[in-house]
Amino acid sequence: MLGCYVRTMLPPHHLTDDSMRAVTISTNLLTALVAMVLSLLISSAKDSFNGINGEVAQSAAKIVLLDRTLVNYGPEAEETRTFLRHAVDSVIEMIFTEQDSRLTTLTAPERLAGMEQFQAMLRELAPQSGTQRSLHSHALKLSDELEQMRWLVIGYERNATFPPLLLVLTLWLSSLFFGLGVHTANNTIVVVTLFVSALAVSGAVLLIEELNHPLDGLIRVSSAPLHTALAQIGR
Repeated sequence: MLGCYVRTMLPPHHLTDDSMRAVTISTNLLTALVAMVLSLLISSAKDSFNGINGEVAQSAAKIVLLDRTLVNYGPEAEETRTFLRHAVDSVIEMIFTEQDSRLTTLTAPERLAGMEQFQAMLRELAPQSGTQRSLHSHALKLSDELEQMRWLVIGYERNATFPPLLLVLTLWLSSLFFGLGVHTANNTIVVVTLFVSALAVSGAVLLIEELNHPLDGLIRVSSAPLHTALAQIGR
């Protein structure tokens, strides 16, 4: 809109073919830059989203395996299984229900203490046979892998778009649409077309931000794998 307004204020000699040709070259250059950067950012954000989604699914599978390992260990591990179920239920509630930052939730001291308490309960088990020793070792390995996955999720969640990059991208887009407004006639069709185009590009930037924070916002990873795992624990 500012570009369309500036066009009406410019003297005629600023709107010659040579001047408009320079504006066209500049807008074409900006269009190429914006298209390249947006495509790269969307691809990177999608990889981040898929990464956390995969980690959640793998965590759910390992939780079920850990529970079955404790079942096979024997009744001595029943208390540990109960703690595991409560821990998984708490994780689902805190990450997929609360409105606070999920990154803050994952790094909260109580979450660290809870996992450490569970691993301490595992270590306190005293296997009496070769089978129990093998199952005990496997359970400890699975718990370590679950803890590692949590930190991988935190790493993906921290992989957000840098504010300076968004600022530069916003300046490019503003310059691009300003040039388009100067270059074109000021009528309803032009205004509507530019508005729809700006809305589409803004939607792409929003998509990037949403995919970069898959535990918050409108586009979030599914909690279905963890709910399925929770339903299997205790059977």
